Amino acid sequence: MSEIPHVVAVLGRGLVDPDQAVVTADDLGLTRGDGCFDSARVVTDLAGVPLVVDLDDHLHRLGRSARAMAIDMPHLLEWTRLVEEALSQWSTPGEAVLKLVLTRGREWRGGGPTAMVTITHRGPSAVAGSPRAITAVTLTRGHPSDAFTDAPWLLGGIKTLSYVVNVAAQREARSRGADDVIFTTTDGYALDGPTSGLLVARGGALLSTPTGGTGILESVTVAAIFEAARADGLETRYELVPVADLHTADGVWLVSSGRGPALVTALDGRPLTTAPGLAARVAGWAGF
Repeated sequence: MSEIPHVVAVLGRGLVDPDQAVVTADDLGLTRGDGCFDSARVVTDLAGVPLVVDLDDHLHRLGRSARAMAIDMPHLLEWTRLVEEALSQWSTPGEAVLKLVLTRGREWRGGGPTAMVTITHRGPSAVAGSPRAITAVTLTRGHPSDAFTDAPWLLGGIKTLSYVVNVAAQREARSRGADDVIFTTTDGYALDGPTSGLLVARGGALLSTPTGGTGILESVTVAAIFEAARADGLETRYELVPVADLHTADGVWLVSSGRGPALVTALDGRPLTTAPGLAARVAGWAGF
């Protein structure tokens, strides 16, 4: 099987040419951003056998997003078969990103939701235990840390297709000479990144921002790191971290399923320090 950089499969249609249109002009995911998605890491070995990391966790998180948005979620078995169909055409060595996309479907003619799977090549696999380093800036989200507590209609913790603010934030980071963003609240706490969860090492423990009132998305990869770290005897907690504490922490990471834990080496132009050996341990706990 030849190496290809992209695979697309649509529920009800199966595999489609990646250059072929898969949504109509009235699809609400396109016109309104009315949909949700999730993404997972794909690792393909030299023999061409692909593996999706934590697929069940990502499917269940997609289901929670769909329920919160009142979109009919296809059965998990249907998703699993669609993923398997896409994987059957994938053999490119290295890392790739699997994306699960669900929209409300057509506005004018109905017919139910649109569901699709894509696999996109990312690059060679990272060396095991090798930390990925980035720089970041802090940008305000413009709300306090409990803004979502009594406002479920704001869809806090839901991975919607409406990512324009996240993209704009990353564009702002690049204009400031940084790689990524750590969002902050108006009452002085760190939240997460535009496409990643926040992980902070402080006082011998690993910390991450709680979900719920903060409105942030639950991170599958942060949860995996916490589980592995606890097995190694380290304390883990979900708690609000003051922005000022990021500059005195033992380590700060932005964590995503595709990139893994990216070590933040500078924040707002100021260098951050990391306890010796800690970055490699965090990468290992994440499976990278």
